[in-house]
Amino acid sequence: MSQSQEPPSPADFSLDDVIIRGIRPDDAEALTEVLNMPGVRHGTLRQPFQSVAHTRKHIESLTPADIVIAAEWRGRLLGNAGLHAERGRRRHAASLGLGIHDDFTGKGLGTLFIKTLLDAADNWHDLKRIELNVFTDNAPAIRLYEKFGFEKEGTMRQYAYRDGAYADCYLMARLR
Repeated sequence: MSQSQEPPSPADFSLDDVIIRGIRPDDAEALTEVLNMPGVRHGTLRQPFQSVAHTRKHIESLTPADIVIAAEWRGRLLGNAGLHAERGRRRHAASLGLGIHDDFTGKGLGTLFIKTLLDAADNWHDLKRIELNVFTDNAPAIRLYEKFGFEKEGTMRQYAYRDGAYADCYLMARLR
């Protein structure tokens, strides 16, 4: 895209045009932009001002046990999601995480990400337990996870420091 060309507008968004694909090292710059957005950062443990080099290093360190996907729309990266499998006696389990561009939340990308990852977990990797942490005040994310069978297993009090205060989170899991 040339610098004079405007990026596609969220008003024109359609899930029909979204491509879900594996994450690539050359996604590091666009992904860093998404991960540094205030809304994405607020819902995760990410530090402000993550560098492109840090993102690239993370992408390059992924193993075959990690399933990390990206959503691309009209050449624009809108977010990523991943399953990170455990090892040893917990190799039946994986943790799930996702981040979606602030301007594209609530448009079905989370559903698309989770459907794709659960299909891989169930039909390709024989994962029995998918687990995640979600801040207790993130009602849209909690509803999304519950829609896919995730259940709250506990509350981790003062789990993380965010916006000048300690915030609680739920441990949620889906068992198959």
